[in-house]
Amino acid sequence: MYEWKNCTFKIAKNLNFNIKSLTLPDHSFSTFVGFNGSGKSVFSKALCGELELLCGRAPEHVNAALVSFEKQMELFEEDFERRNTDVESDLIGFTPMELFKAVSNDEEEIKKLCASMNFSYALDRSIHLLSSGEGRKTLIIEALLKKPELLILDAPFDGLDVATRADLQELLSQVYASGVSIAVVVNRFDEIYELCQNVGLIMSLELAKFGPKDEIMADSTVHQLTHYEHLPKICTLPRVPDDCIDDLDRTKPIVEMHEVTVQYDDHVVLNKLNWTVGPYEHWQIAGPNGCGKSTLLSLVTGDNPQGYCNDLHLFGMKRGSGETIWDIKKHIGYVSPSFHLDYRISTPVINVILSGYFDSIGLYEQPGDEKINLAMKWLKLLGLEGSAKAGFKSLSFGQQRLVLIVRALVKQPPLLILDEPLQGLDSMSRELVRRFVEFLMKNGETQVLFVSHHAEDAPNGINNRLTFIDNGTRTFDVKIERNINQA
Repeated sequence: MYEWKNCTFKIAKNLNFNIKSLTLPDHSFSTFVGFNGSGKSVFSKALCGELELLCGRAPEHVNAALVSFEKQMELFEEDFERRNTDVESDLIGFTPMELFKAVSNDEEEIKKLCASMNFSYALDRSIHLLSSGEGRKTLIIEALLKKPELLILDAPFDGLDVATRADLQELLSQVYASGVSIAVVVNRFDEIYELCQNVGLIMSLELAKFGPKDEIMADSTVHQLTHYEHLPKICTLPRVPDDCIDDLDRTKPIVEMHEVTVQYDDHVVLNKLNWTVGPYEHWQIAGPNGCGKSTLLSLVTGDNPQGYCNDLHLFGMKRGSGETIWDIKKHIGYVSPSFHLDYRISTPVINVILSGYFDSIGLYEQPGDEKINLAMKWLKLLGLEGSAKAGFKSLSFGQQRLVLIVRALVKQPPLLILDEPLQGLDSMSRELVRRFVEFLMKNGETQVLFVSHHAEDAPNGINNRLTFIDNGTRTFDVKIERNINQA
């Protein structure tokens, strides 16, 4: 049993997290929910002893393993540094199997866990080639191999497809049955698993409530966390500066792919794909983790070098006809889990918004008063105007994601690519982003490519769908549907 009494943990100068009273019994399953910015990830660190205890009584040692977005970022950073050396053997970076063997020599246990997570196929791939969901699986398996008494999972279901979420729930059932206690921190109330016995609410950097699941779920505070009355009604959005208005010819398709194939060694990701995104069409892209969604999007953003050897037209330009990467990117607003991982620089929050006007990571030009005022209007819509000068990395994961989404929106671009944009967001933030996107779709010139493993997340008005379907050989067929969800 682990107990915390009247604890204050140091987050930063003049910023603390409080746990007045928390008891995690031996062999317990608890879930903790809260707003973005409430302190959920900080709470996870406090549980496993990663924060300085200023006062109160806490366990001297917790045999815990933590899986979180920050841990995933640390893994990608370490892999990036390793690959960017002059040592030839390091160029591939880390593989999941290498990480697992550093924790356990029991190959049978490794194979068993990987099979339970449908991850055996990716053991020898480089970490940087894994999808966001596959990266999350890697950390979960690594944590389980450490044999913790308490497994702490911070937003474990984010980025996982429907089948993998079900696999993870089944795996957690097995882990719990083996005697391990589990604490799960989530953004969605529907991710409170049936095995959960106790629920905690995290608000304003404090564990505000904790108790039996039925008692907490009946509390009025839960209604507050899912109620949308206080969200701003979207009647207008901040204008686009004159020098950022796009003059793209909207009569032509923005994407045309003919017999497009992408292959890495003997692994075929896309096989003779034919796909056209016509004027003013909005598309949902669906499929399981590792199916090729990110590869497809990397062709659209111009980042995949195999676009040059395929019959690919973007914004009316044939790829490889003399256009620059910036001729493509100037028409696109983009946010994804991988982009979030790549936004490694330390910069004020307002500069992240402003960088969207210049298609840069970081701000390297003088934005002028007009753009600064517009950026502040966007931050006000998010309720983050008071954080304009704060460091981007000082925000919670969910707040960072909201800022990056707005960065993609500020130019109201011809094409808005939203790859798992709502990952890490609480219910109110998800609804706010949907309202932003739906307003642009109805009232602007923006077309949307939307990727999510949660069907209910898709904004209203997306009536075309491209779906990757597993054909049983770890390659995927593609199904294209147009004009769906229309009477």
